[in-house]
Order: sequence, then structure tokens, then C-alpha cells
Amino acid sequence: MLDIKSKLVLKILSKECPNGSFKIVESKDIISAMPNKYRVDLDGLDNILIYLERQEYISIKYDDDGVYCLCVLPYGNEILETDQTQKREGPRPSLLWKNALTSFITAFVASLLTLLIAYLIFKF
Repeated sequence: MLDIKSKLVLKILSKECPNGSFKIVESKDIISAMPNKYRVDLDGLDNILIYLERQEYISIKYDDDGVYCLCVLPYGNEILETDQTQKREGPRPSLLWKNALTSFITAFVASLLTLLIAYLIFKF
């Protein structure tokens, strides 16, 4: 499983290298495209790229002092697509809890009204 920084790097690379084509990318461009919260240094980026290559998410033709010729492999694109699909589906458990709570409150109020009506009818 990928951590957040690796996913961000993979996402940036998929935008830079569409359709599985090799492209020359500089490390400073990748680093500058990352959000400030998750920004890494050159060594961290090298480690992430090596990890992504070993897991067969990307293919690196060559590395020349911070300049890479690489492409995103189909498995890397598949990981990004499944991640986007999960985000689109949204959190289902919260919807279930909302429905359960609404049903409980409705049933409780209905039972109180029933008791009130029964009390009024049998009192008179």
C-alpha cells in the first residue's frame, strides 16, 4: 500500500506522463508540484521513485542528477483510478448511521404521540 507522499508523486507523474509515454521530468518540478504539507527533499524523492519502480508503478529509463526519463506503468494508473473511485463513492457508514438515527427518532416520537392520544381517549 502506498503512503500519501508516494501517491502524490505517482499522481504528479501520471499528469506529466500521460498515456504511458516516457517523458523527461526534473526532480525540482515534481517537488514544486507537491503541496507544502507533504513536500520532500531530493533524497526523499529519490527514495519514493525507487520504491515506485520496485513496486512496478513506474519505469525509469535513466536518472541523471535529478533529471529522470520515466513513465507510469498500467499498474500505477490502476492504483490511481481505484483511489479516485473510492473517493467518489464516499463514506457509506455515515449515511447508514444517519438513516438509523432518523428512524429511531421518528419511531420514538410516533410512540409518544400514540401514548398521548390513548391517554386522552381513555381519560374522558
